[in-house]
Amino acid sequence: MRYLPHTDDDVRRMLEVIGADSIDALFATIPEPLRLRQPLALPPPLCESELKQHLAELAGGAPPMALVGAGAYPHAIPVVVDQLLLRTEFFTAYTPYQPEVSQGTLQAIFEFQSMMAELTGLDVANASMYDGASATAEAVLMAWRIGREKKRRVLVSAALHPEYREVLATYVAAMPVQIHTVDVDASGATDRAALGKLLDADTAAVVLQAPNFFGVVEDLSALAAAAKAAGAVVVTATPEPVALGIMRAPGDAGAEIAVGEGLGLTGALAFGGPGFGFFAAKKDHLRQMPGRLVGATVDGRGERGFVLTLSTREQHIRREKATSNICTNQGLCALAGSIALSCLGPQGLRELAQHNLAKAEYAKRRAQQLGLKLVFTGPTFNEFVLDVGPAATDRLLRLAERRIVGGLDLGRFDAKRRGQVLCCVTEVHGRGLIDRVIGALAGQKEPT
Repeated sequence: MRYLPHTDDDVRRMLEVIGADSIDALFATIPEPLRLRQPLALPPPLCESELKQHLAELAGGAPPMALVGAGAYPHAIPVVVDQLLLRTEFFTAYTPYQPEVSQGTLQAIFEFQSMMAELTGLDVANASMYDGASATAEAVLMAWRIGREKKRRVLVSAALHPEYREVLATYVAAMPVQIHTVDVDASGATDRAALGKLLDADTAAVVLQAPNFFGVVEDLSALAAAAKAAGAVVVTATPEPVALGIMRAPGDAGAEIAVGEGLGLTGALAFGGPGFGFFAAKKDHLRQMPGRLVGATVDGRGERGFVLTLSTREQHIRREKATSNICTNQGLCALAGSIALSCLGPQGLRELAQHNLAKAEYAKRRAQQLGLKLVFTGPTFNEFVLDVGPAATDRLLRLAERRIVGGLDLGRFDAKRRGQVLCCVTEVHGRGLIDRVIGALAGQKEPT
């Protein structure tokens, strides 16, 4: 049941209608000794996310917690998001095929595109894509088309999410495209010198992640400048959209195509989805973008309306001219992201990002105090890598027995990094939980 507060004037008018002199008169049948004359002894007020956590604990114990991001980030999503999604005109994930009778949905998509363009610092964004991984692969194909399909080399940072790299490899497996991996340096960022050695006139695209898979904030401007000097298209992937609240927008840093994953804006992680992929680019490359775009127009009566301005998929145009076989956008999830961003606003998103940064920095300091070493020296956002050593597996398992995911052992993706644990801290993690997890990773025994 929703709580709707009443003003003093509302209360006065309701009392007049029922013929009561005051609120106290409504309780006249309750014996005087039983009436409460002082406020209830309640604990201090809680914010929305804290209240939900408290109610979950009262209902049946603490829910499982995870200090792991790696492309799927836990955030506190306002309940208004789910409530608005329940409206019947929005309660479908599919794209309208009759735009003339789908003005509300088209307007929602148009507003989503506007937000994504502003967030990424680029001219135009499409109506969303399936996820961040497929959006990254589509961006590489777009860069290849921009080069008139003559350039064959794609340079991909080793700090791009391993699963994004796998999806990209699948996309280009039957194409005349060669993928070359650029190593990271001691800071955890893409090695600029290594990139410079690999860049040549045959390079179609350079693919970076910001913040990268290890949580390190890349110097996008320097990397983009080197790539552009060689005539390559710069593609950035951002699986953590909250970071853009304080980071320089990819477009402002030199990216020509910026993609990412919006799962962190849509709600519960739900085993990794569903989320939505966002895709933005410079206006010069508009006709090479995959998916569809909604535009605003004016009808014959001079009233504002919304239309599908561009749809470059194979079901709408000749297959040989299509830029993608993506069949639909993630309409419902994209709408959820739009509502969440609308609730936050630019200042709220910035404050949320600062909150994430501050908590992660606290966790890093706590780890170092307990003798754990940070693997990389570069600045990070809300993720970082700890060198836990051979004991990492046992310590993570002990935490799992207590329904806590303490981090991700990077040995899952690279045997050379076994024992290195990627941890993520966001606004949903309290200091007590952070201390507990970091302590366990450092080998401290919990009281029984």
